[in-house]
Parts: sequence; C-alpha cells; structure tokens
Amino acid sequence: MRKTDVVDVAARKLAPYMFLFGLYLVSYGDISPGGGFQGGVVVASGVILLAMAKGSRAVAAYFPLHSLSLAETVGFALILAAAIAGLLMGAGFLADIVAPTGALRSITNAPFAFVMNILIGLKVGAGVSLICLTLFGESGP
Repeated sequence: MRKTDVVDVAARKLAPYMFLFGLYLVSYGDISPGGGFQGGVVVASGVILLAMAKGSRAVAAYFPLHSLSLAETVGFALILAAAIAGLLMGAGFLADIVAPTGALRSITNAPFAFVMNILIGLKVGAGVSLICLTLFGESGP
C-alpha cells in the first residue's frame, strides 16, 4: 500500500481521539450503550489506523506484540477469575461480588459490570490490535 502525507497526518490527528472515544465507551458501558467489546474495538481501530498510515513495524514500536499478547492473556485470566469468584463465594457464576451494597453502589449502579467492561475492553482491544498488527506485519514492508 502506498503511504501518503495526507493519510499520515490524518491518522496522527484522529488516532488520539479514537483512543479517547474507545476509553469513554469502555468506562461508561455499564450506564450507557456501548461497553467493553465496542470500546476495545474502537481502541484497536486507532492502532489499525496508525498501522495503515505509518506501517506495522513503526506502530509495533509503540505497541509491542509481546505486550499486547500479555495484556490479552492477563485480561482473559482476570475475566475468568472474576467469573469464577462468584461461584467460590456461593453467589453464582458471574455474580456481582464487587459491591452488592454500600458506598460503591452509589457511584455506579453496576460496579461488577463496570469492572467487567474494563477487563473486556482490555482483552478485546489488545486482541484485535495483536491480530491486525500480526497480519499487517506478514503482508507489509
């Protein structure tokens, strides 16, 4: 793919806003439409946009593949641990064990959903970025 200055400048200007919007979707997914999956994909779209403009090797310097792989693995392990923690506490699989009552409940209506959105956003963002950077690296210069 031929790189142009217009694509490079547009990607550098738009990518931070894509990251910010993705983090917004992840953080407000428990009280508004959106959530971890959608926000993670939007964050990964920012990485993909940068990879299309600057090349996958240049973007891999900012987002190393081993770090993305580690983030995805840690995200999955934490999601699994949070899901099983409900069973261990006798409340059921994926039960809200973070703060069923109390002060944290006044901050957000669903604290467990908030935590799960963060973890899912981490896993999806890292996973989609990892997949795309790996594929771009194999086919690009």
